[in-house]
Amino acid sequence: MDAGELGDIVVRHVREEDAGALIAVDTFADTHRQAAVRRWCQEGSAVVAEGAAGTLGYCVVEYTFFEQGFVSMLMVAPAARGRGVGRSLLDAVVASCVTPKLFTSTNVSNQPMQRLLQRAGWSPVGLLHGLDEGDPELFYLVTPT
Repeated sequence: MDAGELGDIVVRHVREEDAGALIAVDTFADTHRQAAVRRWCQEGSAVVAEGAAGTLGYCVVEYTFFEQGFVSMLMVAPAARGRGVGRSLLDAVVASCVTPKLFTSTNVSNQPMQRLLQRAGWSPVGLLHGLDEGDPELFYLVTPT
């Protein structure tokens, strides 16, 4: 996929039949993740980004984090990273969030995700040790308007 292959990025709610395409772009799609992707597609708790080259990524929002929204997954196909796909997905879930606050988290080692969140207007709000040994989890918050 070269720069011209992305085309216009369209973000829409997932359908159950999207599971295979989401799994195909997921770089961590082991058996457990594949089952989660299928569940997210069945529940309709994700949005998918598509372009001229097909599926570019997806984002999952769940409402089980202290009764607030939580972005539990943001995945962008490796060849589409750094081209606005992640930002388009985040903007879409912020716009459709049904709670006053929307949270997410990422490992301290995940510098690209931290840069994306900061550029998208999210603020760091806390640090949690103990999930991944030696790589704390950094939590972020945005207030949907």
